[in-house]
Amino acid sequence: SISCGNSMRLNCSDSKNTGDRSQNSEYRIQNTEYRYRGRATKGVNSKKCTLVLLTFPSIFTPFVALSLVIVYLLLIVACNIHRLLSNYQMEMNLMNRRDFLKTTCMATISAGMGTFTSFAIADTLNLNSRDAASDRGASSQKGYISPHKALFYAPDKAASLSVVCLLCPWKCSLSSGERGRCQARENKNGELITLAYDNPCAVHIDPIEKNPLFHFLPGIKCLSVATAGCTFKCKYCQNWQISQSSPEETTNLQFTPKKIVSSAIKNKCRAMGYTYTEPTVFFEYMLDIAIEAKKNGLKNVYHSNGFINPEPLKKLCLYIDAANIDMKGFTEKYYHEMSAGRLAPVLESLKILKKEGVHVEITNTVVPTYNDLVADAERMCKWIRDELGDDVPIHFARFYPYHKLKNLSPTPTAIMEAMRNTATKVGMKYVYIGNIPGHPGEHTYCANCNKLLIRRFGFKILEYFIKDGECIYCGQKIPGKWTDSGL
Repeated sequence: SISCGNSMRLNCSDSKNTGDRSQNSEYRIQNTEYRYRGRATKGVNSKKCTLVLLTFPSIFTPFVALSLVIVYLLLIVACNIHRLLSNYQMEMNLMNRRDFLKTTCMATISAGMGTFTSFAIADTLNLNSRDAASDRGASSQKGYISPHKALFYAPDKAASLSVVCLLCPWKCSLSSGERGRCQARENKNGELITLAYDNPCAVHIDPIEKNPLFHFLPGIKCLSVATAGCTFKCKYCQNWQISQSSPEETTNLQFTPKKIVSSAIKNKCRAMGYTYTEPTVFFEYMLDIAIEAKKNGLKNVYHSNGFINPEPLKKLCLYIDAANIDMKGFTEKYYHEMSAGRLAPVLESLKILKKEGVHVEITNTVVPTYNDLVADAERMCKWIRDELGDDVPIHFARFYPYHKLKNLSPTPTAIMEAMRNTATKVGMKYVYIGNIPGHPGEHTYCANCNKLLIRRFGFKILEYFIKDGECIYCGQKIPGKWTDSGL
């Protein structure tokens, strides 16, 4: 899952002119600037730094917030020591004990409140592994596996005790003891078993928008799960620590389908999400959770690379309500080089999902110098328009350096906007720009009157103007499944 790489700048601005403290002193403190041996140095306005620290760390993870607090405290201490040393022989400019204690107290209070706020928000948004283990009766263990009989395989007539896995288009032929490319399915004496069952390595409460799904019950909470393993090897995967690992290499929870659905209900989640890694890898586990979720009135959402065979996908469609498919690019060459995958099966999966009545949205991560050509984006959008419809939401996601592509820079905003403009010119009605919080491309607009219908900041909904699935201004039907208030 998984962050979008936002950056924050601490704005330690100067205070107003406080004037000279002594007309006879050659050392003057103006705008928190003081001169030492002919050299001007900027001081730190602790009040404004305190305000910044109180306001902003809450949007970071606790670890980042704690790091900022430590840096802030060191900055305050260093500047005060420098100031004292610089003005050692100037009694008019020395910071007295009262000022020093005041500054230190303000720093300590702001540090504590910033950390407390970030931890509180993290606890509100995330059900981390420790919470799931202690509060929901599940326990975590490094390398925990619970072998389960796999679906969709057949004996390999070419060799004794060999099997062919039919879950995904790789169709791995496995001798006894061998595993497939996903690292999660193994041949045990002629029987295919899955090692990705009852053992999620990630369990979190997310907003539905994180999948990303912008036209499916906006604002609801979704309990997201994942196990180790993947059918692709994407060079820019942000979850590579678990997607490129086997179940024995990750710390896993012991979490049955019934327990995990019960946890979702207890935490007031209205949907189960299968995401982070490739959910096709834990197909049997996902299917049993989805069946249990349906029984209890929950929705099921599937965030996948779409690399799955038609038969298992059609079975899954009986229980899946919405899907976001990552379309990595629109050439076989790009799929091969960037993900060690193939494009054609993904296109076939998209057609099946649409035909089976599943709500579909598509994500395309734009990687600079690799798949950022407008011509390729135009061909992709035309295919989506002609094969799936012009009302299928498309998310162009900004690339951030991860895994094996840390040498690249994030995708320029201008390129992201060019992709969006290309899609709209082709005739796509709902095109979004992702991973740039605050950009107008995050919002939903009516395809008829062009009025703003949903204002977002990241995954948060700020304004909502859809009622009964229609634009409140012109009555245009907006494709998707909608809540009453978006909250």
